[in-house]
Amino acid sequence: MKLCVVGLGYIGLPTSAIFADSGVTVVGVDVHQNIVDIINSGKIHIEEPGLEEMVCKNVEKGYFRASLTPEQADAFIVAVPTPNKDDQYLSCDLTYVESAVNTIIPFLQKGNVVIVESTIAPRSMEDHIKPLFEKAGFKVGEDIFVAHCPERVLPGQILHELIYNNRVVGGLTPSCTEAGAKVYSTVVKGEIIKTEASTAEMAKLMENTFRDVNIALANELAKIGFNLGINALDVIKIANMHPRVNLHTPGPGVGGHCLAVDPYFIYAKDPKTASLIKHARDINNSMPHYVADHAERLLGFDKQKKIAALGATYKGNVDDLRESPALEIIEILQSRGYSVAVHDPYVKRDDFVSFEEAMDGSSLGLVLVDHDQFKNLDMKLIVEYMKDPILFDSKGIVSEQQEVKVLNYNNLWESKN
Repeated sequence: MKLCVVGLGYIGLPTSAIFADSGVTVVGVDVHQNIVDIINSGKIHIEEPGLEEMVCKNVEKGYFRASLTPEQADAFIVAVPTPNKDDQYLSCDLTYVESAVNTIIPFLQKGNVVIVESTIAPRSMEDHIKPLFEKAGFKVGEDIFVAHCPERVLPGQILHELIYNNRVVGGLTPSCTEAGAKVYSTVVKGEIIKTEASTAEMAKLMENTFRDVNIALANELAKIGFNLGINALDVIKIANMHPRVNLHTPGPGVGGHCLAVDPYFIYAKDPKTASLIKHARDINNSMPHYVADHAERLLGFDKQKKIAALGATYKGNVDDLRESPALEIIEILQSRGYSVAVHDPYVKRDDFVSFEEAMDGSSLGLVLVDHDQFKNLDMKLIVEYMKDPILFDSKGIVSEQQEVKVLNYNNLWESKN
């Protein structure tokens, strides 16, 4: 089998790699010449454990190469971004998906399988993608086979989860579902769940929306705990001892390419009904300002005091800055006139500094990301470098210390006076 993957980002590149590693000939397509060149040299442009080694091995063996243009193949996978539109409902922007589909249409032959992995709004396959093929003269389900197969992976574990997680295959027709399932059977060792396209679309969105709503509940609890003088983290720990309760933990907000984006795709389709989904989004969107407001309060609103921000990515142990609430908090504080020194061990930027430089002379340390490096901070080093050894741990990962005052959503209310 020959596979053509359009989009070589956080999903398209690992997907290409695992198929190539299984002996499939893969050509990966990207619009950026520098990405094509990097991959063809056996290197990668993103951070993901084990990925560079797998790419390098299969480029050298000739199973994988990158190109600026598609080629004829047996199967095509579209894995391009689907951002929010800049409209009232932040609806799903299908521009990149539609462009990718139109790009591969000239290379399609009868019997080919086309799979859209990009996360898309409900009914996108039926209402927007299918007509593109029909306009080109293909009868879906007979000439070509089209399915939606959303990814369900965790950054940092993508290679493992692409293979061992269950995979949802939603075809536009039953024959499309079977054809899509046959493609994934080459590499997937988890269960292949067969359904129709619209169900696959909504299932992916609801997986992320469930988590977003659960986090919003925890974030709202954190605010209530501060107002009422109740230890929110203790409440969650005890409540989760109930066999049917699984509260998530509060934090500085929700980021990334899934949770901060996908719920809007449902809301935009039915805004009158999806009020809970929208309210959860509003709560989570409020958290960066909430954290920034408390940081100011802890500093006594003294703009001469320096802040050390620990972490800038949207989650721990990755280099991904997309929709990062940590980055938003940093920008909010900087816009208010505060000096913020940022340290993130996973991000190489000229305006970011070392841990020691960030802490040096600071009056508040803000833990914004749960990187492993921040879970066991050197408190002696913090006392040595900080002007005022106070940490506001918005992720709840730093244990209480004698040398340093550590505030989180459990005891933040104690700092009112």
